[in-house]
Amino acid sequence: MPEAHRILLVDDDPLVRTGLRLLLSSDPVLEVVGEAGDGDEVVEAVQRHAPDVVLMDLRMPRLDGIAATRAVRALSRAPHVISLTTWDVDDAVLRSLEAGAEGFLLKSSSPSEIIGAVKAVVAGDAVLSPRSTRQVLDHYTRGGDGQARQEAQAVMAALTERERDVAVAVGHGLSNAEVAAQLFVSAATVKAHLATIQTKLGVRNRVQVAVHAERAGLLRAARDH
Repeated sequence: MPEAHRILLVDDDPLVRTGLRLLLSSDPVLEVVGEAGDGDEVVEAVQRHAPDVVLMDLRMPRLDGIAATRAVRALSRAPHVISLTTWDVDDAVLRSLEAGAEGFLLKSSSPSEIIGAVKAVVAGDAVLSPRSTRQVLDHYTRGGDGQARQEAQAVMAALTERERDVAVAVGHGLSNAEVAAQLFVSAATVKAHLATIQTKLGVRNRVQVAVHAERAGLLRAARDH
């Protein structure tokens, strides 16, 4: 049996936490190791329980999930963070992604979607669906100016041709396995390329890679090709 993925649940509603605990614990490779009822409890809980993934509610009374995500991602051994939200792509979701969250889940998501997202983020894979990725990019790039595009193009120029191919595929919402199939490489190679891309771009997740690719005009060029 592989080692279980450790999960910390953060939500101010105990019923939500109970439901998530029961759901996630039904999978043999997932283990809920702790809970927190508000954002100001999260850093201490992460340090105590050493989770692999934090499921983070965005709206909490004392410290919201955006600030808590930023604090968690600043830790030296930071876990992955997936935002939990009642609404689809909105300002809070966008700010959580900027703070370092690697995707988001609607609280109305199906059990298979929630379990699949946790496993995906541990594997370094996509959490956002292609539709959600498109919505996020549209929000980020709406009203963007020429300077933003030039800056993105300059940063993307540091990538090799293969790295740009990976960045574009990620920008279209593809999983690592789908990128690997498209580029005729292994999923491990895609994961390695993504790590290098994030380092070169100075970003923390694949969503931000996609944003740079969109601002640079690479996704539009691929769609028009």
